[in-house]
Amino acid sequence: MRRSLCNIKVCDSVVRDLLPCMRAEVVYRLVHDRGICQSDVSKLLGISRAATSQYMNKKRGWKAIERSADMDVVIERWVAALATGDGAITICDLCRCAHK
Repeated sequence: MRRSLCNIKVCDSVVRDLLPCMRAEVVYRLVHDRGICQSDVSKLLGISRAATSQYMNKKRGWKAIERSADMDVVIERWVAALATGDGAITICDLCRCAHK
């Protein structure tokens, strides 16, 4: 039987190290590429307006990470899901992408 990649250490690492960077990119794409105002982006992501502003001003989440093509696809799926209301991205999707 094959063991799953899912364990708390991996999830903790993704949430702590990768998720803020990915969220910063999502905020940027929603505002710049999709033309959604920062207040609406805050509501979509369930974060404060101040947090959205910090992501936009590169004061939060803008750590240099190596982004694979797969990760870029997951980020774009996340952006599309938020912008249209169709689909969803889970932490498991992010973990799978990060550990390919």
